[in-house]
Amino acid sequence: MNTDEINANIGRRIRDLRNRNDLTQQELADRSELTKGFISQLENGQVSPSVETLMNLIEILGTTPADFFKEGEKEQVVFSPGDYFVKTDDAGNSRTWLIPSALKFQMEPLLVVIQPHESLDEDKPHTGEEFGYVLSGCISLYLGDKVYHVKAGESFYYRTEKDHRIANQSARPAKLIWISTPPMF
Repeated sequence: MNTDEINANIGRRIRDLRNRNDLTQQELADRSELTKGFISQLENGQVSPSVETLMNLIEILGTTPADFFKEGEKEQVVFSPGDYFVKTDDAGNSRTWLIPSALKFQMEPLLVVIQPHESLDEDKPHTGEEFGYVLSGCISLYLGDKVYHVKAGESFYYRTEKDHRIANQSARPAKLIWISTPPMF
């Protein structure tokens, strides 16, 4: 990396942090006792800050030198069966975490298989929403004091404000995609 690329990289990171902190260039300049023009030139990779100035900006922007210079982690976008995590209970029901790192995200997708005449554990009311799409078989969705029957090709969606559980009352396994938000499994 040459000097111009280093300056551009530092400038981009300063601009990103400034924007995340909802600061204008003038506000950052005032807090750091620099000029708005210098901040603009810095963000555009036209000047190099001194080590002292850069450390001051990093502190003002609420980060550490280690985090500031850490290379961005590559975010996995595509997941294959080798990435999945499967948990099977004593009855043979299984949950497959399709996105194994989902706890850090807003939703958690699972592939669920419920054996004939079996049920998943009941969930108590909590904050969140759940969605499901039945791939094969049929399920009974118990939501509060109501029961909904959902067959292959149908979906369901509900807020988790009531006791809820899913059962398979049929003679063959049921398979569904189940997405909850926030992640909880």
